[in-house]
Amino acid sequence: MEYLIKEFAELTGVTARALRHYDEIGLLKPGYVNESGYRIYGHAEVERMQHLLFLKELGLPLKEIQKVLEDPSLDYLALLKEHRVSLLAKKAELDDLLRLVDDFIQEKEGAIEMSDRQKFEAFKKEVIDQDQIYGQEAREKYGELAVDLSKEQLLNLSEADYQTWQSNEAELLVLLKNNQTLLIPSDVAKTIFERHKAWISLAWGNYSKESHAGLAQLYTFTPDFIEYYDSRTFVGGTELLKEIILHYTSY
Repeated sequence: MEYLIKEFAELTGVTARALRHYDEIGLLKPGYVNESGYRIYGHAEVERMQHLLFLKELGLPLKEIQKVLEDPSLDYLALLKEHRVSLLAKKAELDDLLRLVDDFIQEKEGAIEMSDRQKFEAFKKEVIDQDQIYGQEAREKYGELAVDLSKEQLLNLSEADYQTWQSNEAELLVLLKNNQTLLIPSDVAKTIFERHKAWISLAWGNYSKESHAGLAQLYTFTPDFIEYYDSRTFVGGTELLKEIILHYTSY
């Protein structure tokens, strides 16, 4: 079956404007343009759009999506399985958060009583459970023991250290978001680096430039990390953070 651009937009949920942009950058061209100058999309374009939207859902930027779609060795089944694991992890995280909210509601209603430590531990566990999303890449790079020790380090943080850990990340995210075109090196870039260094040092319990640089490289190769940082800063924020870290860990 063939579709005009308006029909294809309605079918896929992608705006006609976006489709024209995809055509211009070579990401998704129509099957052909008819004698009247209308873009015509067919079965091959439907298939490519399915793959495109799937990769976009994984958090890949358009340039990376284009590279993946043009890779003849691409294994979509493996990508689907990987995405399913990620979705299950996110579901488990939401289930934990719902249980936490239910506990807070019951406490406010007087049905149960939570100690300050229980409330604090619940929030730490919520953060650490993100290992279900990011842990596989980290485990492959740093090993099972290193990741498990990092999780233990986080669980053992005092409330003051935990608050410091969160504020370091919050500050670096704000600085990234507000300085999208910053120069490297610069005072702002150095501050972002120092906040990230302090953040991972608390989480890891130790620090090395080599591990810091390795983590930065991992960020831009992992869709979940890209989604995490880009959604909290700007599209390209993950890449900028990587460049900052690599610069200041290089000497």
